[in-house]
Amino acid sequence: MTKSKLGLGQRPYGEMIDDAFKLMTLKWFKNKELNDHQLILEFKKDGNIDVLGILFERYMHLIYGVCLKYLKNRDDAQDAVIAIFEKLGKELMDKDVENFKPWLYVVSKNFCLMQLRQRQSQLQKEKDFEKDTLTFMESGHMVHPDNNSWEPEEMDRRLQECLEKLREHQRACVELFYFKELCYREISDSLKLDIKKVKSYIQNGKRNLKLCIEAQGE
Repeated sequence: MTKSKLGLGQRPYGEMIDDAFKLMTLKWFKNKELNDHQLILEFKKDGNIDVLGILFERYMHLIYGVCLKYLKNRDDAQDAVIAIFEKLGKELMDKDVENFKPWLYVVSKNFCLMQLRQRQSQLQKEKDFEKDTLTFMESGHMVHPDNNSWEPEEMDRRLQECLEKLREHQRACVELFYFKELCYREISDSLKLDIKKVKSYIQNGKRNLKLCIEAQGE
């Protein structure tokens, strides 16, 4: 008589997996029936992300609506929803939240306002940068004091020659930023480049353009 490979009292592995899945399913449905405060307490016990997901899912439409209202862009609103979920766990662990829905609304609103402030700050930096650097492309005498006699057509020709000498990415970023008046993010999306790379290409391209035009006036 052959002995069972399972050993005395040992259950088949497949049955154990089925039972574990059933327990997980029962626990999930049980958690679904909990109210917000109960789910928060459950989450704080062991940081179970599934419990947090159930809580977040209840108000995802609310969060998305708030983000879309403030950010005015579907993609930005979707990104904000994900970011809020990622920070929600830490916020709940650090705070005692009694009324989750209004608290979540305030968290979502504040996150969007912070994004808008950062965006406004970035736009102002871009405007300041453009105001500070665009002058050398608008007037010959701003590039070199001895070039006051250059006609606009001559300046355009020399500028075009210097643009063509730039490296490909520098030239593309400079043209889109100064002539097409795109912002960093738009250039980043258009050229599939990291936004830090875009800024670097613009700054280096601007410097190389200025050196090139100044060299032509010597």
